[in-house]
Amino acid sequence: MSKENACCGGSTASFAVDQISSSQDDEHRQRVREAYAQVAKADNEGRCCGTAASCCGTSDDAAINTLISTRLGYSQADLDRVPSGADMGLGCGNPKAIAALRPGETVVDLGSGGGFDCFLAAHEVGPGGHVIGVDMTPDMISKARANALKGKFDQVEFRLGEIEHLPIADATVDVIISNCVINLSPNKPQVFRDAFRVLKPGGRLALSDVVATIELPEKMRKDASLIAGCIGNASLIDELEKMMRSSGFAQIRIQPKDESKAFIRDWAPGHNVTDYVVSATIEAVKPMRPCCG
Repeated sequence: MSKENACCGGSTASFAVDQISSSQDDEHRQRVREAYAQVAKADNEGRCCGTAASCCGTSDDAAINTLISTRLGYSQADLDRVPSGADMGLGCGNPKAIAALRPGETVVDLGSGGGFDCFLAAHEVGPGGHVIGVDMTPDMISKARANALKGKFDQVEFRLGEIEHLPIADATVDVIISNCVINLSPNKPQVFRDAFRVLKPGGRLALSDVVATIELPEKMRKDASLIAGCIGNASLIDELEKMMRSSGFAQIRIQPKDESKAFIRDWAPGHNVTDYVVSATIEAVKPMRPCCG
């Protein structure tokens, strides 16, 4: 910080607030990163994944993961098209089902985990397309890369990074998908701003995520297990719409799925979470031309 800023009172206070906010965001990300590192390691070792198992029901039993994934909207044909170990039973829906992917497109998956949705997307975009998975957990990146080699998915790559600051060039992506990950971010407006940045004009968002239908109690918002479990940090639908519109997106469509309560209630027994949250499909488009205001 310069001496000029240091003597300006308000600027110093603003700098301090920003530093505190950044520190809190980093602590939040680290807790989530540690939880999902446990998921990846446990899955590799064939055992239950512990604290993050609620997000979103993952198990060490392949048959159970298949049941979970079919409940989320994947078909058996989808499950048969990915390498063994890629389906970890994570998620709250099937973003590919609403993405309408086309051959040759470039697709980015936010929070790609073991690569499940990336591999399904690869089948849609074909050998002339390109799929990039981004995840902030090194253990997940390692797992996904091993799965890509196993399945010989040459058009799929995985990059270590945060979804708020994507390791991707401006205006190079046709479609962004994500499955139950944006709710985990401590800075969702920045997620949408960076998604807007990397999309080409006319590019699309096709997300499946958990949204809040009413304000969550403070106790739930501070519960680390509920945050890692895709519940405690969920935003209200109106808030998400405002974030997306402020980022520049148009044709915003958020559709809650009441039927998702059937599996969400299993994520946190005893918390009555379905009174507050539900899975939803989230769609939007980056306009071909900037809005004139």
